[in-house]
Amino acid sequence: MAAEGLFKLQVEDSQTAKRDAFTVHHLPTQQWLSIHKGVLLFICCLLVQAAHVESATVNCASPTAQSLLDGINKVLGSNEIRPVISLKTPTNVSVRFTLYGILGVDEKAQILTTFLWQSLEWKIEYLSWDIEQCGAWRISLPRTKVWSPDILINQFMDADRSPSAPYVYLSYDGDVFDDRPVRVVSSCNLDIYTFPFDVQNCTFTFNSYLHMAGDIQLSLGRSAEDTLRISKRALETVGEWELIDIKAEDPYDEISDDYWDKVIYHIVLRRRAMLYVVNLLVPSCFLLGVDLFSFLLPPQSVDRSAFKMTLILGYTVFLLIMNDLLPVTGNRIPLINVFFSICLALMVASLLETVLITNIMCNSSTYPALPRWVRVLFLKYLARLVCMSQKPSEQDTITLNPAFQENEKVKVCPSGTVGTDEAQTDKPVLGELKKLGQDLQAIRNQVDKHFAENQKAEEWIQLGNVIDRLLFGLYILFITSPGREHSKSPEMATPKVPCVTSKQRLTFCNGFFLICVLLIQVPPGQCLESAVTVNCSRPDPEVLFSALDTFLSKKNFRPVRNLSTPTEVSVGITVVSILGVDEKQQILTTFIWVVLEWDIEFLSWDPEQCGASRISLLREKLWTPDILISEFMDEDKSPNTPYVYLESNGRVFDDRPVRVVSSCNLDIYSFPFDLQNCSLTFGSYLHTAADIKMVMGVNVMEALEESRSVMEIKGEWELISITASNHTLKTIDYEYQEVIFYVVLRRRPTLYVVNLLVPSCFLITVDLFSFLLPPQSVDRSAFKMTLILGYTVFLLIMNDLLPVTGNKTPIINVFFSICLALMVASLLETVLITNILYSSSHYPEVPRWIRVLVLKYLARLVGLAKKPTNRVTITLSPPVQEKPDEASFTPVKTVSQPNTDPGCARDNCFDPILEEVRKLSRDLTAIRLKTDKRIQGSKNSEDWVQIGNIIDRLLFGLYIVFITVSFITIIIIWIRFFVL
Repeated sequence: MAAEGLFKLQVEDSQTAKRDAFTVHHLPTQQWLSIHKGVLLFICCLLVQAAHVESATVNCASPTAQSLLDGINKVLGSNEIRPVISLKTPTNVSVRFTLYGILGVDEKAQILTTFLWQSLEWKIEYLSWDIEQCGAWRISLPRTKVWSPDILINQFMDADRSPSAPYVYLSYDGDVFDDRPVRVVSSCNLDIYTFPFDVQNCTFTFNSYLHMAGDIQLSLGRSAEDTLRISKRALETVGEWELIDIKAEDPYDEISDDYWDKVIYHIVLRRRAMLYVVNLLVPSCFLLGVDLFSFLLPPQSVDRSAFKMTLILGYTVFLLIMNDLLPVTGNRIPLINVFFSICLALMVASLLETVLITNIMCNSSTYPALPRWVRVLFLKYLARLVCMSQKPSEQDTITLNPAFQENEKVKVCPSGTVGTDEAQTDKPVLGELKKLGQDLQAIRNQVDKHFAENQKAEEWIQLGNVIDRLLFGLYILFITSPGREHSKSPEMATPKVPCVTSKQRLTFCNGFFLICVLLIQVPPGQCLESAVTVNCSRPDPEVLFSALDTFLSKKNFRPVRNLSTPTEVSVGITVVSILGVDEKQQILTTFIWVVLEWDIEFLSWDPEQCGASRISLLREKLWTPDILISEFMDEDKSPNTPYVYLESNGRVFDDRPVRVVSSCNLDIYSFPFDLQNCSLTFGSYLHTAADIKMVMGVNVMEALEESRSVMEIKGEWELISITASNHTLKTIDYEYQEVIFYVVLRRRPTLYVVNLLVPSCFLITVDLFSFLLPPQSVDRSAFKMTLILGYTVFLLIMNDLLPVTGNKTPIINVFFSICLALMVASLLETVLITNILYSSSHYPEVPRWIRVLVLKYLARLVGLAKKPTNRVTITLSPPVQEKPDEASFTPVKTVSQPNTDPGCARDNCFDPILEEVRKLSRDLTAIRLKTDKRIQGSKNSEDWVQIGNIIDRLLFGLYIVFITVSFITIIIIWIRFFVL
């Protein structure tokens, strides 16, 4: 049947040539002869090839399945041989698939997991049968019965865990239909910058892993539009991802035989964002709105700082709950992470602003006069900008009349004339009333001083209100301002199909005619006996494989003439992907291409005589060196690639993908700015240096450039360099040769800087500014305790990002420990200061050494010199002094109180009005003294309060110094490791 088909093709070509001859009768004679000569050469070539091909038609004795199967078995022969008449003819394989399921996306590892129905079709050239004679137009056969192309997806990164599909269809014309389900774990450059509104463009590159274009050529089995339509109809998983588009391209119309042909599909997926909008974005906007409206809380009446700190704690708890929904990647920070960082930064900034405003509001009475430029800038211009003009003062100025002085002393007695009696009676009453007025005025001054703010304090409070309103407006402006960057969805690369010009067609035809001429010129059976050991009776695959069987049967022995001669094995690698790093187990997972080459010394053939310069064989047919990676620590989960190339000079080319799980001494001391130097040691596990000699098969710079060019995913790790060296491992008895490749990787630290370091700096800044909260007015200890709780929750959220290792403590863990220790220390300091400020009235007198050390020297060091006291002394009249329970207070002002009139005392005068006035004066003096004690307290209590303020200021300074020194040291260490 094959010969008949070839004959029909010759007849058709002859008829075509005749028609062309009639249509070109106007051409010049020389040009017509040239065309005719080319056609004749082509016909001769086909005739020569047909002469060497035996009839391959399946003959069926009866139209039964068994008869057809027996006939097919006779024709098929070995499943190791590519099913072509001539090995110089490429096998055309059409590729198509249906996307059946989108199983998952791993953003950190940059892995896409899908489920496909993959269909491959190719032709067995020398096989056909008659449908009526054999009773069927196709039959299903076990896959192992026929030769199968090693077509795989170039981005495949894991072991093949697809369901088993053992059968293929074989049609009457020799077409093989291979349809099977494939679970694809492929690398994909996932750009989640616009998460959760991201669109991903992943690539499936179908190609033969070993066979070049001279052996296997690929084509699209179905248009991209049909593939998309069928996939959408068949897609059963309606999960997180939605299939948007499928585009396909066949990049090579004409390709050299020394390159690999391929078919590329682009799968465009879009994430369904509703889950993330409802669970992430909406609650964040709610909490940010609460923080915005918290500016309406009056800081004089409500502890706004505690409210905001609780809000930050709630936000960190919210992020902890929703942490599993956030993507993790080391390539590019998602915009949603930036959004959360901005929300946290705004909350922290508003908290710091609240701390500042609270400090101004509560300590304004102790501040100096407002500078003139501040008064003009804030209270005049910015106050108008925020619509807060300064209100007129409500304070009243009181001018007291001088004390009435009597020039004459009149004795007051009940008996006497009326005019004289009234004058004498009014004189002591008037004195008591004067004293009573002085006490009332002193009480009023003290009350006004305590409850009414003076002009200086009012200006500071007005300044705080203006700043608060201004920052509130800036807060709203920052939230509502539109972003200037607009993210773009990943653009689909438009498939570009190169055009074939007429000049290229002419070159191809001339080359084909030249091959035909060479085939004609080489007689069958002729060979260069001096250069080959394999003799081929004709240039046919069956003949070549039959001749090779004699030599390939010696696969159990090293392919050398003399066993004392070592086999030289060259090794080269290409790093395709960095899949993951496990710091705790010290494991590096990579995906590499390993190329091994060695020579079979006693094997060679003549390419012209045997019809091929190289053939592909099953790896199991040849002796292969036991080359292993010494650091390999797991089972081999690499994709299956069964073929190797055998060249005419006996050179074996073994190229295969390897998923390497290797041990590596990971030093994460400088995490996340760490560099890792991992080694891959290639050597024979059993054979010593006397049997196998290892050499480098590729230049390391070329290996580095190729690795960077094929590395599609840009995840957490970046490939920095590849170096190699030859090494001899010496044991007690033997020596082993090895080739060691050193792969240097650097971590991309942006993810950890944004998610770990920046929030930590925010929280430590909040703790630093919390020293500005006045402990007399605000519960600073509760504020700091909430801050520590929020920080521990934050560390709990980011625990998955921190490395776990038993080797060496990372410096970032030291950084977090320092931050937590500083927060705890500041909390303990706040507890101590609060105790001093609120319990100072119960403390004994300040010891002299503390008074000298703290109130004299340390006070000057921290700029808190003791203020002059406002105390004055009052000398009470004897009637008041008789009541110690009412008058045993420290007086406020010296008042000379007259005694009762000596005349009346001498004459035993008694006036009821005068006694009532005196009683009222005593009660009023007692009230005055109690008010003074309540307002100013005792001198001992004031000393303890001053000591507390000095210690608070001193520890605040030490806190700043320690933070600065620690952070600078850690930053220097990080920079040193990152640069070197």
